[in-house]
Amino acid sequence: MNTFSDGLVTAVLLIGGLDPTLAAIVGRSLAVSGVSATLACAIGVPLGAWLGVARFPARGALLTLLNTLLALPSVVVGLVVYLLLSRTGPLGFLGWLFSFKAMVVAQTVLVVPVVAALTRQSVEDAHAAGGEQLLSLGAGAATRSLLLAWDERYALLTIAIAAFGRAVSEVGAVMIVGGNIDGFTRVMTTAIALETSKGDLPLALALGIVLLGTVLALNAATALLRRWRSLRDDRPLALAGAPA
Repeated sequence: MNTFSDGLVTAVLLIGGLDPTLAAIVGRSLAVSGVSATLACAIGVPLGAWLGVARFPARGALLTLLNTLLALPSVVVGLVVYLLLSRTGPLGFLGWLFSFKAMVVAQTVLVVPVVAALTRQSVEDAHAAGGEQLLSLGAGAATRSLLLAWDERYALLTIAIAAFGRAVSEVGAVMIVGGNIDGFTRVMTTAIALETSKGDLPLALALGIVLLGTVLALNAATALLRRWRSLRDDRPLALAGAPA
């Protein structure tokens, strides 16, 4: 108990004192996850929006594959990306293995199915509610997907927040392709695993507190966004029902 309490006090002091090592790891982790979430949204949102409105024979099989990828183990993604980026792999000429770029690639691969699946569900629900009107106006699948995605932009913002949360909490893939190199590829999750194994509990606890705080902030932002959107949607109804 004394070890835990002492470690917790030291962890708080590290956070309060903006320890350089701690700050560097947190900054690198947020940067990797931010870039990965942005790339995943750039790929997953158009794909998911198109799947939400398009109808073709193999759609059911593609959706099954997409939903399967939601449960894709991060270590498997890390292994595949490692093999692709290794010196003998097809992308070895890039020289990205054990680098910032390799971690971004791995996290992007992990997050794209999440973004695509959630976007597909959101756009498909919107299409069921108002897609027939767009179809009657002659809008094609691509046009309808873009218009409905814009109409659901606040839901997509929530999806983007969820994508960042998925990326920042990942450990397996970035450990494999990044190598957890001090000062270069060490992020919060991999540093927690390493420092715990070394017995450096204060730094591990400090990183854990920051990671939990980040996840809590993301969940709070999602809840506030949903609340704001609910109030925004209810306001026109309240005005319409007000007496003249």
